[in-house]
Amino acid sequence: MKLFDTHTHLDAPQFDEDREAVIARAVEAGVHKMINIGFNRETIPTTMKLAETYDFIYAAVGWHPQDAIDMRDGDLEWIASLCSHPKVVAIGEIGLDYYWDTSPKEIQHEVLRKQIGLARELKMPISIHNRDAHEDIVRILREEKANEIGGVMHSFSGSWETAKMCLDLGFHLSFGGPVTFKNARVPKEVLAQTPLDRLLIETDSPYLTPHPFRGKRNESANVKLVAEAAAEIKGIDLQELAEITYANALERFGIV
Repeated sequence: MKLFDTHTHLDAPQFDEDREAVIARAVEAGVHKMINIGFNRETIPTTMKLAETYDFIYAAVGWHPQDAIDMRDGDLEWIASLCSHPKVVAIGEIGLDYYWDTSPKEIQHEVLRKQIGLARELKMPISIHNRDAHEDIVRILREEKANEIGGVMHSFSGSWETAKMCLDLGFHLSFGGPVTFKNARVPKEVLAQTPLDRLLIETDSPYLTPHPFRGKRNESANVKLVAEAAAEIKGIDLQELAEITYANALERFGIV
């Protein structure tokens, strides 16, 4: 069985003591490919190092909305230059975050628009972070013609109405640990209605740890728990869910 963790942060400091063991456990659990996310000045270099060290780890590079206030023009040029690297498969994670409020909304909007423009110019898919900003994220994706490149709504947390708008824009929906939570009614309902050919799975490790390890550090091996929950929700067996989401990820990110 092949699993694809489409969003992880293996370079996070939480893994500094046992990173190689964490990666080995993921491989043992059937995770054949992963995309590590470089999202600011500190994590882009460490993400690139992981992608260059492991043939099964790919990279996404972008500027996170929480760090939008720190972005400079040279950073956008840096991201553009890295997109020619064979292991870089997306620009992300980019988007809006109204929960933490670490960057003013207007700056978040500006940084997001610039990165969508870059992605369109380079014909790269984008990985979208959206926290408590559903209306604005859809509006900006439409205004900036993100449908021309598509991408992934990472760790999707919106309603089915929002999901339909994202699907109409050509995006895939990716689900993580919350679909394993007993009280997570909305994510489960949205996953149930998501077309199989638009479905992806992820961990967002070390965050959003699935049941029964909720509250502990997450890691990429746990994408299997997400796959099991997704298979149950979709009413198909685990092998089929794994095959579909793996093929979806290869196609979405242009990985041969």
